[in-house]
Amino acid sequence: MAVPKRKVSRMKRGFRRSADALKQPAYVEDKDSGELRRPHHIDLKTGMYRGRQILEPKEN
Repeated sequence: MAVPKRKVSRMKRGFRRSADALKQPAYVEDKDSGELRRPHHIDLKTGMYRGRQILEPKEN
């Protein structure tokens, strides 16, 4: 059976639990296509990022 060698301090326990308070990821409306996308991410529908063509657009 796994047994901890040392007691976990309140600070280390708090560091681990701080991820529980993270919010849902934010989405912004793309200026060109009007689609929702994550900030600082490529728009997967058009393949554009900051005015440059990065990927080939998806064909649906």
